[in-house]
Amino acid sequence: MNKPSYLEEEILLNPEKRTFPKFELNRLLDTVFAPTEGCRVCILVDFQDPAKWIKDFAFRGEDQFEVQNNAYTYFYEGLQDGVLKELGMIGGEMFAYNYTYGSNLDMSDEVWDIEGNQLSLDRDIYSKYDIVLCISTWSATAPLTAKCKEFNFRGATMHGMNDVILNSGLAVNYQEVSDDAEKMRAALTKADSVEIDFELEDGEILTAWLGLAGQEAQKSHGLCRGTTPDIANLPAGEVYFVPQNARGKFPMKYEDGTLGVLDVVNRDVVKSTLIEGNQATIDDHNARLADDPMTGTLGELGFGTQVLPVSYQDIQDEKVLGTCHLATGRDDHLGGDIVPQMFKKHENSTHDDILFAPHKTPNFNVKEVRMNWGERTEVVIENFRPANYVMNALCEKSPEELIPA
Repeated sequence: MNKPSYLEEEILLNPEKRTFPKFELNRLLDTVFAPTEGCRVCILVDFQDPAKWIKDFAFRGEDQFEVQNNAYTYFYEGLQDGVLKELGMIGGEMFAYNYTYGSNLDMSDEVWDIEGNQLSLDRDIYSKYDIVLCISTWSATAPLTAKCKEFNFRGATMHGMNDVILNSGLAVNYQEVSDDAEKMRAALTKADSVEIDFELEDGEILTAWLGLAGQEAQKSHGLCRGTTPDIANLPAGEVYFVPQNARGKFPMKYEDGTLGVLDVVNRDVVKSTLIEGNQATIDDHNARLADDPMTGTLGELGFGTQVLPVSYQDIQDEKVLGTCHLATGRDDHLGGDIVPQMFKKHENSTHDDILFAPHKTPNFNVKEVRMNWGERTEVVIENFRPANYVMNALCEKSPEELIPA
């Protein structure tokens, strides 16, 4: 197997040495979608008051709308200034919908154009466009995955887009990302279970066990070509599983900095216990778990496959090689069985990633991640770095050669 063109071993061991090409919209769209002649494309952004802010692009220059302004500058203007013609596409319009206020919550149907007219996502967008680019505040991958199958379109979700993401995670060659995600997927697929050891600052080790039941690993690899309805989540670069069972304990850092230990029984987070910080934060989480237990069901285990800089947005940072993440809540967009209708309240039917990475969780270490195939065990992460098994998968050996005779 040839080494990846951008993941030389030196860069794997010293990721700060990686350099990135300049972001080019035509390269990104051509590589991800391979658009056909006459393909119709549009851009979706979100606001608290979309009718106000989208009309005549009133949001332009407003500091609180970094994501939306990046969508305008790098995507809307890029399409209008030649990329549409170069790739043989038409359209390029921008529309705005209401904030969902949660990761992967279903979107309301109302949408507005730049003239201030109210339209329908189902009637005027999903059924009329071939490619939908959603550049938003909260992730819309799950609802758009369902809608693309209903209305037969393709698309990409790029929430939280900032300058770091534009100049790294969206500037890469996605054919290369896809190739390397497949190498890692093939090395991890069909595992029976995984064990994750978390080391706290006092030296205590917490272990979470997740049952995978020999399932095929899946990949978020960035390519969305052909005619099959699909949504690419960009930046991509992830291998993931839908847990069938789980037990044990793992730490969690809450948004206010509070640290807790989560107890997992039969795939469900059942209780959080304070390590340090605000007891009220822990109490609020426990009250939510008691009121709507589905909010604690584990729906994903993911591993990053790319060498990328920290962007302080989980959409990119969970794709960094050496990190892993769990997610609670809906997982229907990943092929799982947790759907929005199973939650007590609509606002609870989110898909919430819990990322373990040095910048995000400096108070504890992912000491070791072990994957099990029957009697065979392979270490895949050690101290937030890819272990030799993963290094070999990416750089030296074919999946068949990874398995000892």
